[in-house]
Amino acid sequence: MVKIAIAGASGNVGLEVVDALASTGKHEILALSRKDGPPNEIPALSGVTWIKTDYANLERLTELLEGVDTVLSFIVVHLDQDNMAQKNLIDASVKAGVRRFAPSEWVGARMDHMPWVEHGKQDIRNYLKELNSEKKVLEYSLFQPGLFLNYFTHPHQSAKYLPTIATPFDFENRRAIILEGGDDVPMTLTTVQDLANIISKAVEHDDEWPLVGGISGDTVTIGELIAIGEKVRGAPFNVERLKFDDLKAQIVISSWRPKIEHHAFTPEEMEALESQVVSGIVLAIGSGAMEASDEWNKLLPSYKFTKAEEFLSVAWKGKD
Repeated sequence: MVKIAIAGASGNVGLEVVDALASTGKHEILALSRKDGPPNEIPALSGVTWIKTDYANLERLTELLEGVDTVLSFIVVHLDQDNMAQKNLIDASVKAGVRRFAPSEWVGARMDHMPWVEHGKQDIRNYLKELNSEKKVLEYSLFQPGLFLNYFTHPHQSAKYLPTIATPFDFENRRAIILEGGDDVPMTLTTVQDLANIISKAVEHDDEWPLVGGISGDTVTIGELIAIGEKVRGAPFNVERLKFDDLKAQIVISSWRPKIEHHAFTPEEMEALESQVVSGIVLAIGSGAMEASDEWNKLLPSYKFTKAEEFLSVAWKGKD
């Protein structure tokens, strides 16, 4: 049994991981949240204790982490001013003698063209690197699954807690917006279920965690994803190819835009950021920022990942 603390446990990805860890029946889980308790729709989970947490209180945070083996962070980076919460979580982990830490990564290896997350994630990477610069103080791994495959079932739910979001690949309406010349750029797609299962196995993994913890459910090119979409949706996609210079200037010249909604942003924030976010995501995907490595695949070779075509074929079966 491993005692695990999950920060940001009431977030969508955090809930998927809490659920997967609880289902093993092996662990004592501390679900840390700024909220008073679990969301109303969450059933009672065996072995899970919900704790309202003030990340600004380093002393209390250290007390909470006493006896914890592994800390997993799902703190929303762009809402964490100066990375205070996550840095305090790291400091408290060290003070409490925590063995392992996973910072809030949960996407591709690079953050090119996504300034809303780039500074925060890179700052935490640097903070952890500096912490271990003279000797290893805290074992950690950057879990990087690429893009969640579940997003491409939008607007149809395909996970317990993770909602779908609109992306530049609109399977429902058979259309896509991509970077001109980006058809052959690879992207890694992993279901959130596979991510949660890999974390469940990682906390029991005896050997040292890899610093870069790539998780590759499936890696396909942009063109291959569109071809999968056309196959599972039974008709060609209307693909609009946008110029790099326009996107770099946050100019999106297309007949449509994905209405991107995310629990971490208010509708007002999303409206103000729409051009930046849409252009940034198209550029990030088109530049290969969503490709991840496969360290955890190699460490857990018996695990069978869900492939993109398999998952999307099932998800879209029988839908107009």
